[in-house]
Amino acid sequence: MHPGHYQAPRPPAPGPRVAGPPRARHRVRWVASIPPGVNPPRRAIPVERYLGPPSYPVPPRWGFPNLTWRFPTAVPGTASDEPRAVQRVRLLARNAVAVLWVLTALAVISGGAEVWRYALLVRSRTSALDTDVVGVSDALVITASLLTCAFALIATASALWWLFVARAAAADEAGQVPARSSRQVLVGVLVPGLNLVLSGSILAELEHTVLRRPADRRPRPSRLVRWWWAAWVANWVLLVVAIWWLFRDGTQALADGVVLHALTDFAAAGLAAASALVVRRLTELLAPVDQQRLRSWRVLKVTGAPDPALRPARPAGSAR
Repeated sequence: MHPGHYQAPRPPAPGPRVAGPPRARHRVRWVASIPPGVNPPRRAIPVERYLGPPSYPVPPRWGFPNLTWRFPTAVPGTASDEPRAVQRVRLLARNAVAVLWVLTALAVISGGAEVWRYALLVRSRTSALDTDVVGVSDALVITASLLTCAFALIATASALWWLFVARAAAADEAGQVPARSSRQVLVGVLVPGLNLVLSGSILAELEHTVLRRPADRRPRPSRLVRWWWAAWVANWVLLVVAIWWLFRDGTQALADGVVLHALTDFAAAGLAAASALVVRRLTELLAPVDQQRLRSWRVLKVTGAPDPALRPARPAGSAR
């Protein structure tokens, strides 16, 4: 406020009040300003000259993650570090299919060894057999049988692991809840007798979910799943009959047991091959694009783009 600019009104003189015109009221405005010299002036920041890239006395310990750009990106140490169930399905399917095909080859070799043993039994009825030939046949039968049993356990574990992850991935992609719990699936696959009925149903339900069919509709298994179910039942039936046949006595029972073992091995080979095909088909339906096989992007179709400008006509006498 500037002093002396406004003056306050004087008090009225004592005496009787006389009515008069109302007095004017003046508006008072306060203006605050900083006195000069209170704030120091700003210091001018000098422009630094470029001296080249930075140098460190020791190798720095910081840096970017050692990975290449990929889609989708999974950076270690972040929330996206753990792969999704769909990504795990393809990796598990690759391992399971490889083990199943090895099991198929071993089962075929084991069945061929049993056929060779049966041929030697038939030949021994009329002539003596060479000791080395019989020894090689026995060694081949025992080795092939042990390897087949070992790979059968590995293939079963791999296929079960793939089955549980595939069920979770299919339910997640379709936005549905699995029809059976993990405990029911484990009991329905591993319990003898019960697995003859429930294993095919579980696989049909997985195919139904992978194809994103309505949850209230009854699953209708495809031809491949039905063939797998038939191979599964035939393999278990032959296995039970072959084990029961071991308790019979007599030379003919031993020869028939060799035939049953050969049929069981061939049935196991067919079941392993059918399992590999089923795992591969359902995996391709669930995760049709393999990220490791993508090398470049291709433009398949362009919509909404303006038409290109027409090229002017070439003059008749111009050189090409």
